[in-house]
Amino acid sequence: MERANLWDLRKLRGVANYQLGRLVGESLFPEGIKITRSPRTRKIKLIFFRQQLLATLRNTDGLLSLNIPGAKRILRKLGNKTPLRVTVKDGYQDFIKSGRNLFAKHIMKADLAIRPQNEVIIVDQKGNLVAVGKAVLSGYEMLSFKLGVAAKVRRGVDENN
Repeated sequence: MERANLWDLRKLRGVANYQLGRLVGESLFPEGIKITRSPRTRKIKLIFFRQQLLATLRNTDGLLSLNIPGAKRILRKLGNKTPLRVTVKDGYQDFIKSGRNLFAKHIMKADLAIRPQNEVIIVDQKGNLVAVGKAVLSGYEMLSFKLGVAAKVRRGVDENN
């Protein structure tokens, strides 16, 4: 693990701003982050802050996969202005916290800017983090549909690891 230099930090913040919305890069990646590189290609793979994995930089498309600590940082810094946010109805958050997929009928609110394959931050009605995942439907479809998977949960807050 090595400390990210200025170039790495600017690149990661730029990717976060592009993928997750303006101002997210500064919130997600503060000064002092550490990175792990691929031994063969020397490309950035994992991004840590204070020994917590914030995100993974996918080598297939160059975009980020958020982890729970990264989503918590974004929510803490941006609050209700968090982009790509999905709010779950009360009573269903326990299933999602354990890593189960999010169904359209369990969604109360969704950012209309969400597109399929976007990273999403799933919260309960109080704004507490429930899970992170990847959208299957657009934000509009999440609110309109009553059947089907709306987002595939990558990690719930109650999952081990």
